[in-house]
Parts: sequence; structure tokens; C-alpha cells
Amino acid sequence: MADRRSVAPLELARRAPRRFATLSALPFLRLRETFRGRRGPLAFLAVVGPGLIAGVAGNDAGGITTYATLGSSTGLRFLWILPFTALLLALVQESVARLGVVTGQGLTDLIREHFGVRWTLFAMIILLIANLANTVANVAGASSALAIFGAPTLLTAPLAALAVWLIVVYGNYHSVERIFLSLTAVFLAYIAAALLANPNWAEVASSLTTPDLGGISAAEALLLVAVVGTTVTPYMQFYLQSAVAEKEIGVEELGAARADAILGSAWTNFIAVCIVIATAVALAGSGQAISSAAEAATALEPLAGTFSTILFGAGLFGASLLAMAIMPLTTAFALSEAFGFESGVDKKLGEAPIFYGIFTVILVIGAGVVMIPGLDPIGAIVGSQYLQGLFLPIVLAFIVKLASSRVLLGAHASPRWLQVTGWAAVVLLFGLNAAVLVANLIGVGA
Repeated sequence: MADRRSVAPLELARRAPRRFATLSALPFLRLRETFRGRRGPLAFLAVVGPGLIAGVAGNDAGGITTYATLGSSTGLRFLWILPFTALLLALVQESVARLGVVTGQGLTDLIREHFGVRWTLFAMIILLIANLANTVANVAGASSALAIFGAPTLLTAPLAALAVWLIVVYGNYHSVERIFLSLTAVFLAYIAAALLANPNWAEVASSLTTPDLGGISAAEALLLVAVVGTTVTPYMQFYLQSAVAEKEIGVEELGAARADAILGSAWTNFIAVCIVIATAVALAGSGQAISSAAEAATALEPLAGTFSTILFGAGLFGASLLAMAIMPLTTAFALSEAFGFESGVDKKLGEAPIFYGIFTVILVIGAGVVMIPGLDPIGAIVGSQYLQGLFLPIVLAFIVKLASSRVLLGAHASPRWLQVTGWAAVVLLFGLNAAVLVANLIGVGA
């Protein structure tokens, strides 16, 4: 893909085929075409999408399970960590969006060009393992959400996977993005669930603003790492930069792209707060262990009513369906960029066979594993979040280094304060991961 620094914005106009012509013709869906070239809020509507989708994709089955576990096992005690993860996610996603807009390249492309093949291969192996586990987790999440309403997994797992495959393979970038954006509406269900839980809002406010660091066990520390890992997930950053590059957002729209990234960060963490509140109020101290988001949904019924169960289950299904597409897409983008294959949702199947082949294989594996009789996918869900947390400081180091490069970004390179903040976050996360691993290996505070 051409470098945005040397190509005029008008030369970046899209010529992609519109395979969903009827859907795309609807005026209220043609935001990019309608608002292109306008200023202010209207210009933002043309750019919005990648940051919001990447942000909310982090609230997938694994994320919802992790937040539900945090709320049900520790109550509101650790609610304060979510404003910190929101700030960290906003800084990371802003940097990634800026890289994608200015360079017109995906994150894997830049890692290969600036850090070499070995680091690229290392990053791809870790990303592949984590995304495979996450895909399994999200197919399981979609199936378990429908199981609440009596649908069998052997039917729902392949049908959900097939629906996602058809949308991605036979859509173009804009039609797929619109569908993804529509799925973000399901997260309104968690706002309703939190309200139905009727929490003590003074206690909620205090927990959000007052860190409690006393007497944290090794298990709780590992759970906090999982929270950070599921909120600021590495795959989100790979997807976001690739999506920004494929959407071909011009440098003149950089401000709107950054706002989109920050909005996605704020929205995803607000939803996380709502999930923790709902499960903390309804389940903390009840002695009822939660091992999945679906269990959290059904457990809410006696305390918050049938409607909250329906809302929680519907939110889980929509979130899982969105992540089922994002995980394999991220892997396909990253591996294709790493080895120089054609990639992009705007490409036809015959134009990017490796890209779509990777996407298909990841999706098939995810559905196939979930369909194995007697297999409990919860270990993959929880383990994938820990792995994301361990992988995060490595990816963050790549992002901070690249986003700070004046050779690469010129005047759009990160200012000094953001560079210092970024490297401080890398050091802090490396230290936290090391401490948690040691503590759990020797059993301190377990």
C-alpha cells in the first residue's frame, strides 16, 4: 500500500466493488460518502468505525467472562482499575490510529520493516496462539448465549461461524464495517443490566476513584493482569491499524480518526464497568462461582429478574459474534502483512486467497473445537486473557517505538510526554507480569 506521506489525499479515493449494493444504497448507511469533505462532527461520522469496533471487540466472551469473574469474586473492590485501563487503551489506540493514518500500513508491516523478520515471527506466533484461543472462546460464547434460550451448541456453533464467514467473504470493507458497527448496539444491554442491579451509586463512585491495594492475593493479582489483558488486547491494535489503513483515512482526517480511537476506548471501558457492577451487586458474597459469561447471565435471574438475564445473554451473543469476525480477521491481516500476501476485506476471494484462507481456517478451528463433545472451553477463555496480558507489553513496546519515530511520522510523531508515558507503561506492565508469575509459581498469597 502506498505511503500516505507521499500520496495526495484525492489519489486515495476508494474504487472497491460494492457487493452489497442494495444494502449500501440506503442513505443512512452511506455515512462515509455523505460526509466526506465536510468539517466538524459531520467529518467525524465519515471516519468513525475502526476505533469503535476495535474497542468494543475487546468486550468479547473472554472479556465479559473476566469482568463477570472480577465482579462476582471481588465485588466492587477493584472497580478503580478500569479508569486506568481506559486511559491506557485510549493512549495506545490513539497511537495506533495515528500510525495507520500517516503511514497507510498495518502494524505487522511496520514491525517487519523496522524490527526485522525474527521479531515479526515471534509476534506472529504469540498472536496466532492467543487469537486461536480467543476464537474458540468467542464461538463458545455465542453458542452458550443461545444455549440460555435452549439452542443446541452442535447447531449454533457452525451456523454462527458460517454467518460470520459469509458476511466477511462476500461483503466489502464498508458493508462489513456497517454490520460490525450495528453489533456494538448490543452493549446497551449491559448498561440496562447494571441499572436493574440497583447498586449503591455512592459506593460505585468511591470504588471507581479510590484504589485499594491492600492484601491482594496472587490469584487476585493474576485476575487483574487478565483484566488489563482483556481490555488492552494486542489483537485490537493489529486490527485497528490494519482497518484504518484499509479504510484509507487521509492525513487531513487524522483528528477524527484519533477521536474515533479514544471514543472506542471510553465506550468499551464504560461497558466493562457496567458488567462489573451488575455481577458485583447480584453475585458477590453469594458463594456462587462464575466460570463463564453465560453462567453469569443465568445467575442474575433470581436477583435482578428474567429481563436482566435476557439482556446479558443477548449482549454476550452480539459481542461474541463481533469478536468471532475480528479475531480471525486480525490474524489474517497480520500474517498476510508479515509475509507479503494480498490482504483486505475489499479484495475478492480470488484476489487474496491466502488472506481469506487464514481467516477461514481460524474460524473453522474455533467452531470445530467448540463442537467436540464434553470439551470445556472455559480454560481457553481464561487462559487467552492471561496470554494477552503477558503479550501486551511486547506489542506496546513496538507501538511506542514506532509512534515516537520522527523519521516515520514526521510532525505527527508522539510528543515527549506521550513517549515517557508509553515507556513507563511498558516497564510497569513487564514488572507486573513478572511479579504475578513469580507469585503464582511459588504460591504467595494464593
